[in-house]
Amino acid sequence: MQRLYDFIRRHPTGVDTFWAVVLLGLSGMSIVGAPVGSGRERVTAVPLAVALCVVVALRRRAPEKMLLLAIGTGLAQLLLGVRPDVADFALLVITYTVASVGERWASRLALACCLGAAALSRLRWPQETDMDSWPQTVFVVVVLTVPFVLAWVLGDSLRTRRAYFSQLEERAARLEREREAQSKVAVAAERARIARELHDVVAHNVSVMVVQADGAAYVMDASPDQARQALETISGTGRQALAEMRRLLGVLRTGDAPESGEYVPQPDVEQIEELVGKVRETGLAVDFRIEGTPRPLPSGVELTAYRIVQEALTNTRKHGGPDAGASVRLVYFDDGLGLLVEDDGRGASHELYEDGGADGAGHGMIGMRERVGMVGGTLDAGPRPGGGFRISALLPLKPANQ
Repeated sequence: MQRLYDFIRRHPTGVDTFWAVVLLGLSGMSIVGAPVGSGRERVTAVPLAVALCVVVALRRRAPEKMLLLAIGTGLAQLLLGVRPDVADFALLVITYTVASVGERWASRLALACCLGAAALSRLRWPQETDMDSWPQTVFVVVVLTVPFVLAWVLGDSLRTRRAYFSQLEERAARLEREREAQSKVAVAAERARIARELHDVVAHNVSVMVVQADGAAYVMDASPDQARQALETISGTGRQALAEMRRLLGVLRTGDAPESGEYVPQPDVEQIEELVGKVRETGLAVDFRIEGTPRPLPSGVELTAYRIVQEALTNTRKHGGPDAGASVRLVYFDDGLGLLVEDDGRGASHELYEDGGADGAGHGMIGMRERVGMVGGTLDAGPRPGGGFRISALLPLKPANQ
């Protein structure tokens, strides 16, 4: 049964042709066995019946053309006086077809013809017994019109249903494309976030290790105890960097954020003082001050503030020179947290803080701008009057419970 249904769906014109042949046979028997009508009328009825059967055969391949052929055949019947027979069933079929799959103008034309066909037929072939009974004539016209109207309504309803399902499919496809686009944006944002975290962790800790390694090599012979202390700092910093990288890589491997949050490092403003202490141990003099009244901050602002200070001090060690000093100020305003990190060293080159640098340099500054933009803040970075480098940021504050 399923095979038959599939065959019918694959060969609609063939199925229509089969029914057209059946209709032609029934029409032929009707013409031959008609008790009334002259021989000339019977001969004329044959080509008209053939034309109506062609309408049935090609109705889905060319519905508009077949409608015009059916209308022309019907008018020829009226002019030649060929009475309606079984072949006129094709008029119902083409009306349904045009209403369901044809152009709108063809559908409206078919409806207009439906409303007038029965009346014209009744006028052309009046029944002698009914001529004096107008109510009966009107009743008969209405009864003959109803099948045509029902065929048109059924076809138009099918057209509406198809259009509705087509809109649903289009909407589903559009929503699927939007979901894919949103997923790609989310993946890109997550990759950028992880890249920023990796850069901050690696750049800071590796720069500390490099400074300590250089110092240890310099005092290895003259002060073994100081060199040993530097090596211990390198070991501790390396372990800390590895631990933070494992936590980040754990997120990448599992693909899910653990409920405990142990994989995602979330340093806050309180840890900035600890960060400054570690930087001082590397030999960089840092002045740290807090102004205003500390208050609870959103976690995003906490992390952004910590990373800005971390990156700024890392840049001072990398670009400031051996005798550079730095200062870090945190200022709590009524509606924002201000950060000011300055150094008196040589400062970074113009390309690093403006264009991101060549050959992949300057990504730390790009990361800072992205972080500040995500919390709706502002960042200003550049050379300081009198030498050195300055980074200032203003991060908007909101109540912690919002």
